[in-house]
Amino acid sequence: MNTSAPKFAALSPAEKRQLLGRALEKKAGPRTYPVSFSQQRLWFLDQLTPGNPFYNTAIAVRIRAPMFTGVLEKTINEIVRRHETLRTTFSVVDGEPRQIVAPALAIPLRYVDLRALPAAEAEAEAVRLAREDADLPFDLACGPLLRTSLLQLKAADFVFLLTQHHIISDGWSMGIFARELTTLYTAFAMQQRSPLPELALQYGDFAVWQRNWLQGEALQEQLGYWKAQLADAPALRLPTDRPRPAMQSYRGATHFFQMPAALATALQRLSKAEGATLFMTLLTGFKALLHRYTQQDDLVVGSYIANRNRAEVESIIGFFV
Repeated sequence: MNTSAPKFAALSPAEKRQLLGRALEKKAGPRTYPVSFSQQRLWFLDQLTPGNPFYNTAIAVRIRAPMFTGVLEKTINEIVRRHETLRTTFSVVDGEPRQIVAPALAIPLRYVDLRALPAAEAEAEAVRLAREDADLPFDLACGPLLRTSLLQLKAADFVFLLTQHHIISDGWSMGIFARELTTLYTAFAMQQRSPLPELALQYGDFAVWQRNWLQGEALQEQLGYWKAQLADAPALRLPTDRPRPAMQSYRGATHFFQMPAALATALQRLSKAEGATLFMTLLTGFKALLHRYTQQDDLVVGSYIANRNRAEVESIIGFFV
């Protein structure tokens, strides 16, 4: 399978002119871009079950230090200014979904003061508000597609809530947001300017590049490969499983567990000796466990990848995964 793709530096003159035009028209009004293939997938699922919160990504960060709401709101909106994807909504144009990027967008920081409540009640209310915010659906056509809140439990005890629709962000993006939030808040609190350089590319540029690459023969090659690999893929037949419902419920779950340090070290040694990564070793063990319970020899397991295999997109917030 050929997975090579041209670098951004190898863009055609026409594509470079398009990027230059985007920069010059930064304040001229909304711009449209094609959706990436990842965005198209989530847009379709949103059309299939409108008003669902299944693809909300939410984090809650406990901050035990003084916080200035005005500085935090300024910081959030500087990140929104820097990353076009945070100002993006989605509309159908000529029968196809398109990214609509607003030239400017102000995101309010909701502030909730819980200091009047007893400590236990304040904690419970913070948890309730966090869950409520995470479960509130977004409107992809109207936006905005992110929300922020600051809950104050004590004088120097806060919970910061950030909820976004997955169509504009991913796990890697959360890391970018957190780093920029820390850097910018520190600078703004000291009444300094932003120390972050302007972004050379935006997520819309990536979507254009991806669409220009994955078409025609290249697209058919990719589709052909995966159709062949997944042809007649069997369902997992666990002996104690329940029948799959006619309608997907989306009531999944996550199980966390810890390995003893000695076992983790031994697995790392084994992986190195076999020329494999720790992920490969653990995945092999997981599949061996599935085989033990199902006696199936053909097992299909999906896993996420960051999908940022170009240095040019490592600092961009967007849905790459």
